[in-house]
Amino acid sequence: MIALTFIDLDTQLLPDSITLPLLWLGLLLNVSGTYVPLDVAVIGAAAGYLALWSVYWLFKLATGKEGMGYGDFKLLAAIGAFVGWQQLPLVILASSAIGAVVGIALIVFARHGRGTPIPFGPYLAGAGIVALYWGPSLTGSYLAQI
Repeated sequence: MIALTFIDLDTQLLPDSITLPLLWLGLLLNVSGTYVPLDVAVIGAAAGYLALWSVYWLFKLATGKEGMGYGDFKLLAAIGAFVGWQQLPLVILASSAIGAVVGIALIVFARHGRGTPIPFGPYLAGAGIVALYWGPSLTGSYLAQI
């Protein structure tokens, strides 16, 4: 995740040579239920990919522009393979919220152009790590408050 973060910040690319083995590693680790049951991991990988793929196409159809790269889909699929589909809302919400705050701060304080792309991979990676280690307790305490 650290390598992906710095590569994305530098090149705005998330290489398949890292994201795809990460996806397979997540699935293989969960064959024995290391983090989640295998069926939950497989659904997490598919749902992770399809969630951002859907956002990509909705944005493209609405604006005619590409809002993110395919590497983001693959990274969220890999995260889903590790944490399962139940933690994907946490990952998406946390990465989007932090990305929005940083993006607004860059525009306001650093005079970053609105048309200048901001890599999303670092926010996905950070939220994925949080979900892996603290996701069940975070979502459990949140749902207990409702």
